[in-house]
Amino acid sequence: MTLDHRQHLSSPVRELVQTAVYPIHLVVNLPFEIGDYASERLKGRHTLLEENARLRNQHLLYEARLQRLDQLERENIRLQGLLDSSYEVEEAVLIAELLRVDLDPYRHIIKVDKGSRHGVFAGQPVLDAQGVMGQVDTISRSSAVVRLITDPSHALPVQVNRNGLRAIAFGGGNLRELELPHLPNNADIRTGDLLVTSGLGGGFPSGYPVARVTQVTREPGHPFARVIAEPTAELDRSREMLLVRTRVRSDDDDEAPEQEDTASENGISGSGS
Repeated sequence: MTLDHRQHLSSPVRELVQTAVYPIHLVVNLPFEIGDYASERLKGRHTLLEENARLRNQHLLYEARLQRLDQLERENIRLQGLLDSSYEVEEAVLIAELLRVDLDPYRHIIKVDKGSRHGVFAGQPVLDAQGVMGQVDTISRSSAVVRLITDPSHALPVQVNRNGLRAIAFGGGNLRELELPHLPNNADIRTGDLLVTSGLGGGFPSGYPVARVTQVTREPGHPFARVIAEPTAELDRSREMLLVRTRVRSDDDDEAPEQEDTASENGISGSGS
């Protein structure tokens, strides 16, 4: 052993034995190595799947937030336009938000989130940032129904802003059109004229934009021209609107005090006799 230790006489034998045993050792360890390799790969794949799922969810969250920010930006622009228009309105206004749209194609009616407890009254003018939308039709305590100017049952006294020509704008059931019947063929009205509220009839204060004339047809032999106008208000888009708080005086309001005075006079004379 001492001689072998000094001169390494058995080294070739040991190397030969190790060479012969190595394949056996490799075969014995191979399943363990394959198991470790597979475990690491599966663990890595599982980690990648979890990371991928997390990133995908995070991406969806960010996309949703971006959409919300975009919506808030558009809403901010709409509200800015609405507030700017409220500064131009001399009367006091109340801002209302759309709650519901009537799905009946023959009625143009919407519901807003302001009612009698907010001071809303029947016949109250409703505007958006671009012009007249309609009037309050019916009221509950916390909401109100608004009839749009394009409803077939709605009529609105208007005048041509250019020359003061008066007319009545009727709704025809089309959100993009108002009709102005009974205007003579020689009436001074042309395409592009702006129609504003005339203030007559006690419904709206004067001067609010209503529509812009898009078509004037004059046919020989017909006494009246066919006049079509497009509303300036975004009737199918606006979600926020202005309710004008000021009541418009009508002829009935002027007659009411006279009737009261007459009644009081009759009462005094009766008591005197």
